[in-house]
Amino acid sequence: MDTTEVASSAAPYDLVGVGLGPFNLSLAALADGVAELRTLFLDAKAEFSWHPGLMVEGATMQVPFLADLVSLVDPTSRWTFLAYLHEHDRLFPFYFAERSHLSRREYEHYCRWAAGRLPNCRFSSPVHAVTWDADSRLFRIGLPDGESVATRNIVLGIGTEPVVPAAFAELQGAGVAHHAEDYLSVRDTLADSTDVTVVGSGQSGAEVFLDLLRSRGQAPGRQLRWITRSRAIAPMEYSKMGLEHFTPDYTRYFHALPARTKDALVPAQWQLYKAASAETLADIHSALYDRTLGAAPADVEILPGTEVEAARRASSGGLELHCRHLQTGIGYTRRTDSVILATGHAARRPALLDPLGELVLRDDQGRLVVDLEHRIGLDAEVTGGIYVQNAELHTHGVGTPDLGLGAHRAATILNAVADRTVHRLPGRTAWTTFGVPRPSAPSAESASEAASGSAPATV
Repeated sequence: MDTTEVASSAAPYDLVGVGLGPFNLSLAALADGVAELRTLFLDAKAEFSWHPGLMVEGATMQVPFLADLVSLVDPTSRWTFLAYLHEHDRLFPFYFAERSHLSRREYEHYCRWAAGRLPNCRFSSPVHAVTWDADSRLFRIGLPDGESVATRNIVLGIGTEPVVPAAFAELQGAGVAHHAEDYLSVRDTLADSTDVTVVGSGQSGAEVFLDLLRSRGQAPGRQLRWITRSRAIAPMEYSKMGLEHFTPDYTRYFHALPARTKDALVPAQWQLYKAASAETLADIHSALYDRTLGAAPADVEILPGTEVEAARRASSGGLELHCRHLQTGIGYTRRTDSVILATGHAARRPALLDPLGELVLRDDQGRLVVDLEHRIGLDAEVTGGIYVQNAELHTHGVGTPDLGLGAHRAATILNAVADRTVHRLPGRTAWTTFGVPRPSAPSAESASEAASGSAPATV
């Protein structure tokens, strides 16, 4: 079906998704086969792709394979990762490999497999704007050549965008500072750099640093550096109980907290979602150990608790990084040829909502108001719903970008749109009680004592 056919269809859709990353792809898979819902998912790209610049050899997912598009909601679906393995005759090899965590390359291949077969997914379909038609009580999705699609509900899965620190804002793209999402495309050019600096100590920063450590030969004067504002090169919290922060139970608890509490809590939980895996850090340590065989110099600097306050072109070429150690307050300078910014991603501002203007409700910081079902706040005159995926960190907490919660969020949205339980969701998902526990039920003995008036006095 081409864009013209989509646009000319008379019947409105029940749900149109904008963007086809893993989260909207999960929703498309869970919506497939739901007879009463007419759904369509659009993406500007020609085909599915997921962080191609970070497909570093050996990079693995940070979640087990059950965190696929559908399994944690519907393990019987034809879109599970196990169904993908079955179609490719890889069930026995996967069984013997004993891999709980997939390689990043295999996860992307699985998503491409699903995206290429789902009948409700359309690529090469950029969305320009969203408007509200009060007469028909429908949203209009603006497509190329003046065409549009009518829908009762929308879900935005437009992904995130790279975060570039202010110190590097004027240098990105100038051949000396590159975001980690472009790492593979610039990796070969770094071979000629005598001094390379990686900024940021999350998973992508650790993977880039490890790849450079392994691939760059040792020679006099060659230097590799790793700088992070985090107080330590610390592993991601991956204990069984710690992982319960990535459950719907914790999401519900977090959503009910006051906004000020949420804003203070998220950055304090950095080790839950911004740190590197213990395995990657162990590989880095092993590489450093091997590199220094026979007391050879490591030619490496690892600088935690350090902020790059300014980056300027050096008169001798490359960059001067003006750094400050955050605990001591001492400033110093380092010269480097190239910088890789592993400084993460943040939710994109959905400019396509601009035509809706003040119909979209925002908080006092200009952020979208998002309810527990991931529906953004809209003026009362708008009867349709606009839902978001991975744009609600400020309202739903650290589980927002986590793939393990993707299927649950997609099912929650689908149930809300259908106004019925399309997919049954569990009532409790964690052993931990987040927040204040419910009052204990009185025992039969204490209830009898209370009834007779002989219950002991409390002090």
